[in-house]
Amino acid sequence: MSRQAKAITEGKIELFVPGRLCLFGEHSDWSGQLRKFNAGIFPGQALVVCTEEGIYAEAQADNMLEITTVDAKGQLIFAKFAMDEQALRQAAGEGGFFSYIAGVAAYMLNYHHIGGLKINCTKMTLPQKKGLSSSAAICTLTARAFNRIYGLNLTVRGEMECAYGGEQLTPSRCGRLDQAVAYGRGIVKMTFDGDRLDVTPVRVGAPLYFVFADLKAEKDTLTILRDLNAAFPYPQTEAHNRLHKFLGAENAQIVDEVVRALECGDAMRVGAQMNHAQTLFRESAAPLSAKELASPKLYEVLNDKNIREWSYGGKGVGSQGDGSVQFIAKGAEEAERLKHYLAAKWELDCYSVTVQKTSAVRKAVIPLGGYGTRMYPATKVNKKDFLPVVDFDGLVKPMLLILLETLIQNGIEEICLVIRPGEEDLYYRLFEKLPEQNLRKLPKTLRAFDEGLSKFVNRITYSYQPEPFGFGHAVLQSERFANHEPVMVLLGDHLFSSDSETTCFGQLLSAFEQSKTLSLGLFELSEEEVSHYGIAKVKDERNGLLDLLELVEKPTGDLRDLSYNGKYYGIFMYIINPQVYEALSNGFSQWDGSSGEFQFTTALDEVTRKCGAIGAVINGKRYDVGLPEQYRKTISEYGRRNI
Repeated sequence: MSRQAKAITEGKIELFVPGRLCLFGEHSDWSGQLRKFNAGIFPGQALVVCTEEGIYAEAQADNMLEITTVDAKGQLIFAKFAMDEQALRQAAGEGGFFSYIAGVAAYMLNYHHIGGLKINCTKMTLPQKKGLSSSAAICTLTARAFNRIYGLNLTVRGEMECAYGGEQLTPSRCGRLDQAVAYGRGIVKMTFDGDRLDVTPVRVGAPLYFVFADLKAEKDTLTILRDLNAAFPYPQTEAHNRLHKFLGAENAQIVDEVVRALECGDAMRVGAQMNHAQTLFRESAAPLSAKELASPKLYEVLNDKNIREWSYGGKGVGSQGDGSVQFIAKGAEEAERLKHYLAAKWELDCYSVTVQKTSAVRKAVIPLGGYGTRMYPATKVNKKDFLPVVDFDGLVKPMLLILLETLIQNGIEEICLVIRPGEEDLYYRLFEKLPEQNLRKLPKTLRAFDEGLSKFVNRITYSYQPEPFGFGHAVLQSERFANHEPVMVLLGDHLFSSDSETTCFGQLLSAFEQSKTLSLGLFELSEEEVSHYGIAKVKDERNGLLDLLELVEKPTGDLRDLSYNGKYYGIFMYIINPQVYEALSNGFSQWDGSSGEFQFTTALDEVTRKCGAIGAVINGKRYDVGLPEQYRKTISEYGRRNI
């Protein structure tokens, strides 16, 4: 490998990419893309959820592209390619499972400096050719392996684009909808408008239980796509016009109604729309591919009256046909009974997808680019966020790991670490599995813990702060990651321990759910501490939350004006909205560096004055690892409480 293609991690990494279940909007991805030829086509919209089944693999750097997997008969199969773009393109064009991996490698070689990979697919629980995007899963897994092993710093969306580009080099040439597997959790709404693709997470108001089943019948996806594609980009017949209407305005209306139902957690409304969408599909799409979309097995199962006892509704999957069927169950128990019935009565292979209630805040940002000068010389060899702390479970953990575990426990799905360029390997080492010879020396419980660290990999995105311009500048680097969503921002040198049944993070999340505005987690400070932190000036109190008037960074002089009922409140947690990023961007464009670091509090104060903000006084304790005396207190007290 060339120097430019040097891997940033030499060991194996573990990967998992799920399949995807298109709940609504199948075929609208490619129809919406054709708006670039005919502006009269309605933008496509789809709702996609990732399955619990998928592809598991190990990957490591290599000079070649090697792939090992097991076929449907349990036989070991193997392929090896030179890392040559033209040779890989040729392999991609030949079709089959290996073509997807070769296609992604060829695509990425054209855009990135990479070496080879050795991929071992250790387990595949995803049915193939059943509308669940096993092809997109292996494409995404390959793109993710290149990204992490060669430090390409691609976002999830970037991996998705590489996976799509690679699949387009294969005979399948599936639509962009399939690459939703890159997101891996929850339900996303995808909008297809010519070459533009928007992906938006959908909030779910209560747990929902989906069941899908392999019909064990036959369908020809390529024929279905060819037949339906004949109606585009310009309709020639009334049947073509009917398909345009269904994939366009009617589909958008269904998707909008389902989004509202999902936000309320209303499974019955979702089921009704499933039934409605299937009826429209049969009327509008099936006549154009009459043989493939007759779907006798699908409709036999959908029309089974016994299923209504456990399900609110059902429909076909993916390109439809006799591939797979999906239902929304009335509850968790009903989902299990439905699976048992489908297996016993229809001899189908059944799978579950449980979508949990989602928080209004899915993302968190932790700036970690500081040099930790106050903790020198320890930080000369160990970043501040890796300093050890004994957790409540008795394990000695890097403090960052404690933060990450707590965030995930509180429903945070994606986490952005803002770091200095070149530091990625430090974090990869934390999450990758120990070498086998070292793993064997650990007790069984710690071996399981180490193997579980890989779960963080798919949740973490890295952003970079090339210059140490301050906390505000660090947060600004995560604007693309936030993508107009509210995000929780944490200090990278603080831990928190709750004095109530709700975690400290959970208390702030609840406050944001109530206020839907800029929300700050506050702790009471002594007057001596005030000059060291950002301070919130309180206007009044309503419904247990503090209405904030202004924010001041490390105030000095007469402090009496900053107290509320004789108390001072410091800011240590944040849930920020897009207005804060706008204020940061505008402020940094005018910042000349003469005033020292670019402060986060300045932007927060601007938004507070213009749009308002609330403060939630956190019932708990905070622990600082950024100051020597405070760190001494942290390692002495944290982890002892509640034991």
